[in-house]
Formats: sequence, structure tokens, C-alpha cells
Amino acid sequence: MKKYYLFLLFSFICFHQINAQISTPQPADITNFLSFKNDNYDMGQIVYGKPVEFTVQVNNISKDVIVLENVMVSCGCTTPKYSKNVSILPGAQTSLILGFNGIATGKFSKTATIFFSGGLTKSITFYGVGKQ
Repeated sequence: MKKYYLFLLFSFICFHQINAQISTPQPADITNFLSFKNDNYDMGQIVYGKPVEFTVQVNNISKDVIVLENVMVSCGCTTPKYSKNVSILPGAQTSLILGFNGIATGKFSKTATIFFSGGLTKSITFYGVGKQ
């Protein structure tokens, strides 16, 4: 019986040692791979109900090819226009357009998340004031 308890104790200690050595990989810092223009865009004052758009420019500053995989928006009032699975070569750039339907009165803030290869993500914010 003593051997059984020693075995359990030994197994428990080994399990926790192995578990402690396994670490979750940290996501890569996107600023080492890509730079952005208009990633925090001020639309200023917009007329209620009048759709508006702006362009987000993405520059590949790394030595790797990076693929723009997907764009997800925070609500149905925002529409992304982009080429899915486009490869951005080192030193090259691409762009995407974010459209807003203009249905807002007062201050508003919206987001879109861009997903790239290698688990890279970037949150884009735009904001403004809707006027009647």
C-alpha cells in the first residue's frame, strides 16, 4: 500500500513539473511585420445616413510574405472591401476600404479586426460625430 501512495505522489509531482514547463506561445508583435496608415481614423462630422469610406494602408516591413486572410467588423453598419488571401510581399503594400453606412447621431466609434497569416491581428478603429 505504501508503494501505491508513493507511486501516486511521484506521478502527481511529475505531472505538475511537465505541466509547468509547457508555456503558451506569446503572439508575435505585429509592429515587427506590418505598419498601418489610418488604423485610428477620425471621420470628423458626417451627415446622418450618408455612407462614407476610408482606406487603410498596410505595409509589409518584414522579410516574410504575409497573407491578408480576413476582415471582421463590429457591426452590420460597417462594410469591408478587400482582396481575401492576398499575399503582401516584403516591402510591398496593400490596402482595404472600410465603409460606414452613416446611421449615427452624436459620437460614434466602430472597429474592424484584420487577420493575417502567422496569427497576426490588427484592430482598426474609426470614429466621428453623426449630424442630422
